[in-house]
Amino acid sequence: MSDQIFLNVSNVFKAYGEGDSRQEVLKGMNFSVAKGEFCVLLGPSGSGKSTLLNIIGGIDTADDGYISINGDKLRDMDEKALTQYRRKHLGYVFQLYNLIPNLTVKENIEVGAYLSDNPLDINELLKTLGLYEHRHKLPNQLSGGQQQRTSIGRAIVKNPDILLCDEPTGALDYNTSKEILKLIEDVNKKYGNTVIMVTHNEAIRFMADHTIKLRDGMVRKNIVNEHKISAEELEW
Repeated sequence: MSDQIFLNVSNVFKAYGEGDSRQEVLKGMNFSVAKGEFCVLLGPSGSGKSTLLNIIGGIDTADDGYISINGDKLRDMDEKALTQYRRKHLGYVFQLYNLIPNLTVKENIEVGAYLSDNPLDINELLKTLGLYEHRHKLPNQLSGGQQQRTSIGRAIVKNPDILLCDEPTGALDYNTSKEILKLIEDVNKKYGNTVIMVTHNEAIRFMADHTIKLRDGMVRKNIVNEHKISAEELEW
């Protein structure tokens, strides 16, 4: 992990609606993340964390302020450049797995590989994910945890600079959640991707390098974790 600023969130504002129904969701957010960091965006529902993740992901746009990746400001990119940015630099893991039902585990992961100029070795990745022996199964033959592993595989096979995780354990039980967090931790260490994870689970911050605590659309605390613990040691 380096001290180099990789992701910079500078005075970002976002509102939805007009007139009386206008709602300020992000109210001037500022923070930065170093390359290779595991960063948690922590906050309750309505704190603005998923909106912020969507803006970092180029899915939504800020009303004011900017986000830059390695010095490139997203707001300066046209639609074609934004599409290239998403394809080349980002991997997404959502709470819902969004797998293609008639493709096998391996084929679902290959979908991600097609989007990359420099994909990871799929068989090696399947082994890292603990899915090698399940590679020919369809999604409906897998447990929830195996489906989420497959969706992580699809995101990470591109070898993205940034892995965006939106409540990736939200639909999983306690033990499976810890397995998935361990997997994301392993991926971060092995491949050096910068991980940005949205969660409302306070315990997860103890495994992160860096935690941004959000409430009511603002950064309330910016915590660098000097003594992080492994995902296996987490309890909640």
